[in-house]
Amino acid sequence: MHAHRLTLTTTLALGLALSACAGALPSAGGPAASDSATAAAGSGPQRDLTADEKKIIIAAVSPSLRDAAAAKYHWAKFPAMPSDASPNYCATVDAKSPYAAYSGRQAYIVEVGLTGGYVTSATMGLIAGGKDAALVGKMCAKYGLDPNKAT
Repeated sequence: MHAHRLTLTTTLALGLALSACAGALPSAGGPAASDSATAAAGSGPQRDLTADEKKIIIAAVSPSLRDAAAAKYHWAKFPAMPSDASPNYCATVDAKSPYAAYSGRQAYIVEVGLTGGYVTSATMGLIAGGKDAALVGKMCAKYGLDPNKAT
C-alpha cells in the first residue's frame, strides 16, 4: 500500500510540474492564455450541463474510480459561451478510489472538446481526494474554475 501511495504522490507531483512547465508557454495556458481562460470561465453567463454532456464527463472520470456505478457526481456550472475549443471543467465526485486515502469527496479536472458550444468529448486530467484534493483545486484555479462550487 505504501508503494501505491508513493506512486500516486509521484504521479501528482509530476503532473503539477508538467502543468507548471506548460503554463509558462503563452499558447499552453501561460499568462496571456490564462487571463482569457480565467475571464471565460470565471465571468459571463453560465449554464448547467445537459444529461448527455454529463454522461461524457462520467465516462472520462469513471475509470479512475472503484465501483464507479455507486459514484455521486456534483456538477459545477459551465460557460454558456466558452471562448476556447477545448476548455477545462472542474467538479467533484463522491466515490471509492483505488487508493483508500482518497475515497470520499474527490476533485477532478477534465479537458473537454466542444462542438457548437456543447461538450462532445472529455479527457481525464487529474483526480484526487483527501488532502490532495487541494492540489486539483489549485490546478482548476489556474483556469478560473473551482471544483468546490459543484452542487
